[in-house]
Amino acid sequence: MPAANYHSGSCLCGAVAFEIHGCFEQFYLCHCQHCRKDTGSAHAANLFSTTARLSWLKGEELYRVYTLPGSAHSKQFCINCGSALPGLQLDGRLLVVPAGSLDTPLRQTADAHLFMQSRAEWDNQLEQAEKKARLP
Repeated sequence: MPAANYHSGSCLCGAVAFEIHGCFEQFYLCHCQHCRKDTGSAHAANLFSTTARLSWLKGEELYRVYTLPGSAHSKQFCINCGSALPGLQLDGRLLVVPAGSLDTPLRQTADAHLFMQSRAEWDNQLEQAEKKARLP
């Protein structure tokens, strides 16, 4: 189910802000080694759109792209704080938005987990871990 037609987002330090107009067509949780490395987590959580449009509200000069040599894997980020940011891929035909970069609520649920054969060993039963409201 497509998400709302408008979202805003920012980086951790607040120096970069953006808005997105349009719907996300897919939402994937990717467990490949590259995504685990560039997020430092169990998986990347990215939204994809071929029709939505990205506009920078501030801090575009702090935006950088790193493409892993010999691959199509790229990461867009803020040079101040390192936060993942949206970016265009496939020669500008695909907008990829890290779900965690959004400041507006996301009502869309993930469509699939990708590259499960690459999943970290410690990612087998995360849902069963104790849940706490804050640091113990």
